[in-house]
Amino acid sequence: MERRVILGIDPGLAHTGWGVIAQRGGKLECLSYGCVATPSSQALSERLLKIYQQISAVAERFAPTCVGIETVWFGENVTAAFATGQARGAALVACAEHGLHVGEYTPRQIKLAVAGTGSADKRQVQYMVGQILALAEDPHPDHAADALAAAICYTTHENALSGKGLPV
Repeated sequence: MERRVILGIDPGLAHTGWGVIAQRGGKLECLSYGCVATPSSQALSERLLKIYQQISAVAERFAPTCVGIETVWFGENVTAAFATGQARGAALVACAEHGLHVGEYTPRQIKLAVAGTGSADKRQVQYMVGQILALAEDPHPDHAADALAAAICYTTHENALSGKGLPV
């Protein structure tokens, strides 16, 4: 069975989480994870450039073939959603530059994929990501855990489409 590398992204202007997993059949392994932090004191264009550059560097280092990325949830704070959408755009450009196949998932779909419920809280997601990837400790910060969850979600949705469901 071939091994594939999947990048997960939890976009945000202040914090964009990223996580990289490897999949061989039904087995998932965490390769690395982290967070791109940009200070609010920095110009918007510089913040977006940093997100683009760091996601591009992650893609260059780990050579994923695909990415699972969270969609923007609007809720009541349209300003925050707009900023998240800009950060998401910067990350997507980096992914496009590396030729990655993109899977886009709502927060609810991601939570459902890892925790079995679309209403799971951040702590539940962190715990379940740690369990699924057999990590010694739950991943931190929560943005990185959410990114790993997006990568896991990609595997469950991709496999469901191909008839190779992944037990989680």
